[in-house]
Amino acid sequence: MPDLSHLWQRFLLASALLFGLVLGVAATVFGYSNTSHVAVGWSVFHIASVPLWTVALVPLAVVLVAGTVYHWFNSLHHFTEHMRHRHRVHELEAEVASLRAHLDHLLEMPEQSPAAQPGEPVAIEVLPDEPAPALAQTAPSNGDEKSARKSRKRVSLFPAAEAEPAASPSGASGHLPMNGEDDKAPREESSPEA
Repeated sequence: MPDLSHLWQRFLLASALLFGLVLGVAATVFGYSNTSHVAVGWSVFHIASVPLWTVALVPLAVVLVAGTVYHWFNSLHHFTEHMRHRHRVHELEAEVASLRAHLDHLLEMPEQSPAAQPGEPVAIEVLPDEPAPALAQTAPSNGDEKSARKSRKRVSLFPAAEAEPAASPSGASGHLPMNGEDDKAPREESSPEA
């Protein structure tokens, strides 16, 4: 879906321009149509012989000018905030470059810092080639035969060299006897084969 914000902004600007033109034409027609003089009074303030068109158009003009000045100051505030953030970004970028140069110096890698001199020779240590150890067997991949798979072995948690306790109720095999089992006979375990 295309981004319509630019078109919407142009539409709003064009609409505001047309509204301003229509308002100007209406104010001009109203001013030329109402040339009689009136007396304006509000509380203790009295003004005599005021043209009728000024009674309607002067408050409207004052509101429009006040709104315009408000929006100018608002946009000026946004502009100053933008410039302050931009200045801070430049400061942070300079700090990052300084920290990178310092880190490169600490790690003894001056060739990666932006302040490195391009004509400076760099010593490179060549290590003798050692042959890679050969792999004994490749890892099985999907689709190999079942015979290639190895069965899992059970691992004891206790080392085999450790002496078994004499009075252990589990017997020589390390398992407790179940109902009907003889505690002297070792219990067989089956390994899971799939």
